[in-house]
Amino acid sequence: MKPMRSMNTIQPLKRRAHLKVLTQACGLLFMTRASSWAQSAAEAFPAKAIKIVVPQPAGGGFDFVARVLSDKMAQRLTSGVVVENRTGSGTLVGTDFAAKSAPDGYTLLLGSVSNMVLNVGMYKNLSYDPVKDFEPLGLAVGYSYTLVSRKDAPQKTLAQWIEYAKANPGKVTFASAGSGSGQHVVAAALWHLAGVTLTHVPYRGAQAAYTDLIGSRVDLFFDLSPTARVHVDSGELIALAVSGPQRLATLPNVPTLRETGIANLELESWFGLFAPSKTPAKELQLLRSMVLEAMQASDVKERFERQGGRVLALGAEDSRAVFKRDLARWVPLIRSLSIEPE
Repeated sequence: MKPMRSMNTIQPLKRRAHLKVLTQACGLLFMTRASSWAQSAAEAFPAKAIKIVVPQPAGGGFDFVARVLSDKMAQRLTSGVVVENRTGSGTLVGTDFAAKSAPDGYTLLLGSVSNMVLNVGMYKNLSYDPVKDFEPLGLAVGYSYTLVSRKDAPQKTLAQWIEYAKANPGKVTFASAGSGSGQHVVAAALWHLAGVTLTHVPYRGAQAAYTDLIGSRVDLFFDLSPTARVHVDSGELIALAVSGPQRLATLPNVPTLRETGIANLELESWFGLFAPSKTPAKELQLLRSMVLEAMQASDVKERFERQGGRVLALGAEDSRAVFKRDLARWVPLIRSLSIEPE
């Protein structure tokens, strides 16, 4: 017959068993809640306002596209979308700021062919790498450039201007909104491919260039089509060609550069949204979905088209392809022309 355990021995054993069960239960509860909290945090994105960094001042093409997209995205997000203009050194300051922002999905960049492609060719020591530092979310719209001339010139077509420039090297002048600007790059590339020498007259902004062009103090100017069209429609200037892949509905009688036969050249200033690289995949996927939804909205397309834009509404992979195509096309050409920023 086994000796009976005393009550003093049994009670501690029961207490230890109860404590073990309780500890396991608490651990399971903590893990369940932790998992639930993690899931809730992920599902809550975005839990605060998303910021779109615009590397140009308010009122320009960058700013217009950013505000059209932010207005539409904000309709879906209760946390809101804000536009922040970070200017300086052309587009360098704002773009560099976005590249170095926390990759948490809350800071996006309004990118264009200007800060994502042309800068690569112009700056020897660029502070950011457009390919390595950013992930494309989507390209929204593209704007071609329109080459315009003073209306009192005897030359009325691009071919006539090229013929005159060949016979008179350096006599024809062309304006830009500054050395290294998109207006400068597309014009310099055209003269190079056409084999002519023109004199560059850089201005501080497009408005000053238009003042002298309308006043016949400079001959030619390549500017974004929506702005140039205003002066063409008013009869102040003559449109010679557009730089995009097709004619504009707003200027249907103006040929593309390719159609003129002068140069096999095409440049469209596209605009889209980019996120810093290393943004988590889940946030990246959600952002791409929201951006694509905004770009494909009929009212967004209408606003872009009303301003003379060509709606792109490209998803991430198609945007990446356009981005890399333009890098391969334009960077070597810009470097061969030795175009430098101001």
